[in-house]
This record gives sequence, structure tokens and C-alpha cells, in this order.
Amino acid sequence: MAGQGEHHEFRSGHGAVEGSTDRSFGFVFTGVFALLALYNGWHHGRAWPWLAGIAAVFLGITLVRASLLAPLNKLWTRFGLLLASVVNPIVLGLLFFAVFTPIGLLARLLGKDFLKLRRKPDAASYWIRRDPPGPEPLSMKDQF
Repeated sequence: MAGQGEHHEFRSGHGAVEGSTDRSFGFVFTGVFALLALYNGWHHGRAWPWLAGIAAVFLGITLVRASLLAPLNKLWTRFGLLLASVVNPIVLGLLFFAVFTPIGLLARLLGKDFLKLRRKPDAASYWIRRDPPGPEPLSMKDQF
């Protein structure tokens, strides 16, 4: 167990990101450049020979010695992490303000109390009675 007061997300190794293997990185980029070459050639572009050449180079390096792609793989992984740290807060903020905020405002305008948190000073108890009463207490003894 973690030390006293130490949160599990702050332990060493929690935020470590394991990137893809150099071989899979090479195959993915081979496919990307091959698809770009096909698309460019299909639309009568002039860059398709260069793109096909880059795809061939990636394929050759991947098949012969994938470890040569390690610096590019690490760079690509770092770029992905940087992009994620910028895009994630933006997307989640947009989701919050475009979806959850209007729902919350509408619920408040309509007087909804989904979690039954509204105070009832005259109530004897906030306990919710179930009918039928629910599972036997012994069924909760060994849950795992």
C-alpha cells in the first residue's frame, strides 16, 4: 500500500507512457504515406512518386532494421502527448459548456432535483424506503 497520504496517481511510474514498438510505428507510417501517394495519384497530383518513395523507405527500414526508427517514434510519441495536453482540456471544456451546462440550467429552471438533495426541514428522515425491501444483508457479506 502507498505511504501515508500518498495518492496513487502521484507514485512513480504512474504517468509513464509506453509508446508503440518501432516496427509497428514503421508499418503505420508506411501505410500513411502509401495511402497519401494513392490519393495524390488518384487525383492527378504530382507528389505521388515522392510519397510512394517515402513509403518504400519506411517499409525497407521497418523490415530490415526497425530500431533506426526509434528517434522518430519517440518524437512522434512526444508530439502526441503534447497534442493531447492541448486538445483534451479544450474538448472537455466544450463538452461541459455545450452539453452539461445547458442540461443543468434547464433542470434548475424546471425545478428538477435528480439526486434528491433538496433540504426538507419538516422530514423525519431522509432515508428512502424500498418496497420490496431489497437484497438480504447476508448477500453483501462476501462480494468478491
